[in-house]
Parts: sequence; C-alpha cells; structure tokens
Amino acid sequence: MNLNLLSVLLLEQTVGMMIALGVGAIIALYFLFYFIPVGMWFSALLSGVRISLLQLVLMRWRKVPPGVIVKAMINSTKAGLGISRDDLETHFLAGGNVINVVNALISADKANISLDFKSATAIDLAGRDVFEAVQMSVNPKVIDTPPVTAVAKDGIQLIAKARITVRANIKQLVGGAGEDTILARVGEGVVSSIGSASSHKAVLENPDSISKVVLARGLDSGTAFEILSIDIADVDIGKNIGAVLQIDQAEADKNIAQAKAEERRAMAVATEQEMKAKAEEARAKVIEAEAQIPMAIAEAFRSGNLGIMDYYKLKNIQSDTEMRKSISKPSKNDGNKPLK
Repeated sequence: MNLNLLSVLLLEQTVGMMIALGVGAIIALYFLFYFIPVGMWFSALLSGVRISLLQLVLMRWRKVPPGVIVKAMINSTKAGLGISRDDLETHFLAGGNVINVVNALISADKANISLDFKSATAIDLAGRDVFEAVQMSVNPKVIDTPPVTAVAKDGIQLIAKARITVRANIKQLVGGAGEDTILARVGEGVVSSIGSASSHKAVLENPDSISKVVLARGLDSGTAFEILSIDIADVDIGKNIGAVLQIDQAEADKNIAQAKAEERRAMAVATEQEMKAKAEEARAKVIEAEAQIPMAIAEAFRSGNLGIMDYYKLKNIQSDTEMRKSISKPSKNDGNKPLK
C-alpha cells in the first residue's frame, strides 16, 4: 500500500516537472527566436541579402525592428538598389519611414526619375510622403479650387471654378510650399484676371483667357509642385454689384438730402418763431405808445398847448380814418348776396 502511494507521488512529481520543463522550454525558445531571429535570417539569406545573426541580435538591443530592416533590404536588393544596412538603421533611428523610402526609390528607379537615398530620406524626414510624391511625378494630380468670386469692370459678379493639374517637383519638396499656396495663388490670379476684364461677357465668351493669364505668371515658383495646366471648369453669373452699389449710393444721397432739408425746415421754423416774437414785441410797444396818447392830450390841455377845437378836429380825423377803414374792408357775405 505504501509502495503504491509512493509511486503515485513520484509519478505526479515527474509529470509536474515535465510540464514545467515544457513550459520553460517554450518560453526559452520564444525569447531565443525573438532575440535570435533565425527564420528572418534564413529568409534574407534565400533572398540574397548578406546579414549575420549577430547583427540581427544587436538590432534588437538597439531597439530597431529587424523585420523592417530585413524587408527593406530584401526589396532594395531585388530592385537592384545598393542600400546598406547602416543607412536604413540610421534613417529609422532618425524617425523616418524606411519601407516608404525604399518603395519610393524603387518607383523612381522604374520611372527613370533621378532620386537618391539621401534626397529621399530628407524628403521623408521633412514630413512629406516621398512615395506619394514619386507617384505624383508619374501620374499628375488634379486639384479643384473652391468657388472664386470676382467682379468685372461692368459691375457684374462672376463665380469661377478651376482645375489645376500639378506634378510633384522632387527637387523642391524640401522647403517648397504646398497645395494651399497653389490654391491661394491661382485664386488671386483668377480674381485679377476677371477684375481686369472690361465686361463679364468677354469672360463668358473666352474663359480660357483666364487660364492663359494665370499660367503666364509662373505661380508654381517656390512650391513643391509644377503646374501643368489650369482649366476653368465653370463660370456662373452672380449679383449685379455695380447696380447694388449705385442703389446704396442713391439711398445714401437721398438720406443726406432729407437730412439737409429737415435742417433747413427747422431753421425756417425757428426764424418764423423769432419773427413772430419780434412782431409781438413791436405790437406791445405800439399798444404801450397808444396808451400814452390820452395822457399826452390831457397834459396838453393842462399846459394850454391844445384847445378844444383842436381836440374836436383830432376826433373828426380819427372818425374819418375809421370810416375809411370800414369801407375799404369787404364784407364777408358780399359775394353771396344777389344783385338787385
């Protein structure tokens, strides 16, 4: 009984040790093949790339993925490009895209475009997609401009849309301006060309005149692109800006005239009120002077300067004057009385 129990315990310990050894061996093999990528080395060897296992292990320690470098070396070797391992590692450690650079060099070589490894890495480190630039050099890109609004000399607004066909300029990719500059310059040229036209009809009849004027200015200087053509895709008629401006000017002139007329009316009213005040003042002085006449007559009687006959003559003159005034005034109902 004891022997059977002991044998069972020994068997369990043996199985446990074997399982532990198996797991340990798997982990050890994983780390071994991770740090010593034999399969990668063998694949490179079959592709004609000469690289040692020690170099692959050292790449791991330098935190450079061997798979990226080996794949880039295989692609470059198959394409007949002599790119060294050190150059690829240096570009990767500088933050570049190694695979993209190699693909760009292969495409440039097939398309007979002059591009060396140093220029390609400089373009890549500048933040541009060097592979896309090479493809754009082979297949030009078409850029659609947003609607550009301009006004001709006759005051008619035109809305134009242009299509710009550009090709990447490899030599100007580092430090050259991008698509936004091309769009801004073309938009400025379209506005200037339409604005210099004597009539909007001339632009509608010959829209190619806009593209000719814009192309003649050399708008691609200092940019990363070469403008191949500028085509006016559409020209629409907008508002009559000249008429709108004239209407606004007429409205402004009318408001100014109304303000001046109101000012003159206010001045006339003020003058009228002032004259009325002066008339009232003069009338008051007359009444005051008339009130002093009886006093003056009485004083003349007392002083002996006026006799009774003189007084009656004065009253007769006043009566004659009042009679003449009443006769000279027409009656209100004279026009309505029938003739007898």
